[in-house]
Amino acid sequence: ISQTHPNASKLPLKDSFTYDDYRWAVSSVMTRQNQIPTEDGSRVTLALIPLWDMCNHTNGLITTGYNLEDDRCECVALQDFKTGEQIYIFYGTRSNAEFVIHSGFFFDNNSHDRVKIKLGVSKSDRLYAMKAEVLARAGIPTSSVFALHSTEPPISAQLLAFLRVFCMSEEELKEHLIGEHAIDKIFTLGNSEFPISWDNEVKLWTFLEARASLLLKTYKTTVEDDKSFLETHDLTSHAIMAIKLRLGEKEILEKAVKSAAASREYYTKQMADGAPLPKYEESNIALLENTVADSRLPIVLRNLEDVEEQGDLKIDEAIDAEVTENGFVNGENSLFNGTKSESENLNKEKNNRETEDAKESSSESTDEVKE
Repeated sequence: ISQTHPNASKLPLKDSFTYDDYRWAVSSVMTRQNQIPTEDGSRVTLALIPLWDMCNHTNGLITTGYNLEDDRCECVALQDFKTGEQIYIFYGTRSNAEFVIHSGFFFDNNSHDRVKIKLGVSKSDRLYAMKAEVLARAGIPTSSVFALHSTEPPISAQLLAFLRVFCMSEEELKEHLIGEHAIDKIFTLGNSEFPISWDNEVKLWTFLEARASLLLKTYKTTVEDDKSFLETHDLTSHAIMAIKLRLGEKEILEKAVKSAAASREYYTKQMADGAPLPKYEESNIALLENTVADSRLPIVLRNLEDVEEQGDLKIDEAIDAEVTENGFVNGENSLFNGTKSESENLNKEKNNRETEDAKESSSESTDEVKE
């Protein structure tokens, strides 16, 4: 456009500015813009923050905030830095997929790395209505995007709660809806210390092991193939990042398979040994809680990573990174640079669920995850 516009001849870069230059310029701005509050704090706007944005990422905590009174970005050092030493900041709890897409680098030994996994209760499940109600009471949708993490355990409390409900028997569902201590049972759905039953634990870890194994099979190469390729080929920086990214995803899935298998074996033994089931209402934790059940609100477990629009859930889904806008830390409910606040995610999730409900009235998906 700059070269064909009537005023193009007046541009200093008319003869040298190329499409690649344009791509570089746009990507430089788009990957560095941040949301900051306007002067009165009533809304957010986009801005570039010189110097601060030159800081590279390292492990740590978010130490950047915005001072509304002085209308400025303020950053506290993560550690003591010497004169001439590079200053690092923590970009937030991003996965390597997010780092590659939004920032153009792969971070080795990323303790926050994770792989997305779409899961949902099938509409054709005989117990769908009961499962949906138990999940709703815990603040969890019947289908959503969860994550398998690089750390141990590989699943969050939210995913544990979902899998427990997903694998519940009719009797177990009734206990969580109308049984004695039903509120306590909803309250502890995401607590690994209080299994629903040994059988439920065996089922959920068996399911997770199988699901992660299936996801691994969607890759055309193995972990060993990728490691060998990185060592024996002269690759561009982009190719190296891409291979490291898929390698990291496979390593997370392999860890999840091993972890799930170990849990499955452990709970199978507990069931075979007839071990007593820990009960929340008889535990020390319960004694410390408010014992008036009517005054305790059910715990809201929903804090899902990277909530996406819900589509048909296929067993051989691709693991794609969601493109999100850059953000800037602004108060307790916002996350750094590219991660939407929890309230934004919850609002989006609510809209998605309403959209999904509308879709259900006209047609029923047959590709969703089946028990």
